[in-house]
Amino acid sequence: MNSNTDMSPLDFVKMHGLGNDFVILDRRLAGQSDGESALSLAARRAISDRHIGVGCDQLIVLEPPKTDIADVFMRIYNPDGSEAGACGNATRCVASRVMAENSSTHVIVETIAGLLDCQALGDGNFSVDMGPAQFDWRDVPLANATDTQHLDLEIGPLRDPVALSMGNPHTVFFVDDVQAIDLAGLGPEIENHAMFPERTNVEVVQVIDQTHLRMRVWERGAGITRARGSGACAALVAAASLCVSDRQADVQLDGGVLNIHWLVDNNVLMSGPVATSFSGRLDASLLGDAK
Repeated sequence: MNSNTDMSPLDFVKMHGLGNDFVILDRRLAGQSDGESALSLAARRAISDRHIGVGCDQLIVLEPPKTDIADVFMRIYNPDGSEAGACGNATRCVASRVMAENSSTHVIVETIAGLLDCQALGDGNFSVDMGPAQFDWRDVPLANATDTQHLDLEIGPLRDPVALSMGNPHTVFFVDDVQAIDLAGLGPEIENHAMFPERTNVEVVQVIDQTHLRMRVWERGAGITRARGSGACAALVAAASLCVSDRQADVQLDGGVLNIHWLVDNNVLMSGPVATSFSGRLDASLLGDAK
């Protein structure tokens, strides 16, 4: 996958950011723009399945940019086939590859949630400006008008979360010990709660000190993942908004550490490493009726 000119529709690369792993398909060649229907729901699910496909937390499809200033359009699919608006770790992975293609240290990645500005930091680390944190209940979105800083929601030991959007919905619970939380049991119930018309990502966060947070995540449409970039952003913003952390902190995830900085302009900067696992070619049967 050295350039968008030597890829067939079946070629893929497997990358990850702190264990948050992605199958990346490059469909930028003429006539291969993905759109809503080019990859069927069945194809998305099959490729993402860890038993019958390659397996991933998200399937990423690269398309030609829709706007002049962007370098690439990135479409994000969850393992259940649903489309997501944001994924910070995937954005950094894609940015690293497009930078290598362009021999540059800066690219703009376009998603359905907007334009994301990415920079190479050296030593295999990349940063992405994830855009503004949004607290309005309509932006999250929530089913009803409510105080998003203190959501009236209690399920088991989890209560009083912060709800916000980082281009996708997040519900952040603060706990004394993240390891003591049955995230596999509680995550699906919260994700699909009637309060969240578009479902929600679920983060449980332990404040270590003002500049260190520990987080585990139940990802909407994917389940428990080792890392979640937009979730780490949501965790830091929620903590800083409640004045239990600084506006910049390291967030320790199961897969490693991301540095998150909530800028004074309300945008959120995420920095961390990316890695390539392997590349290969899909069996045509996995694409089904995709063109």
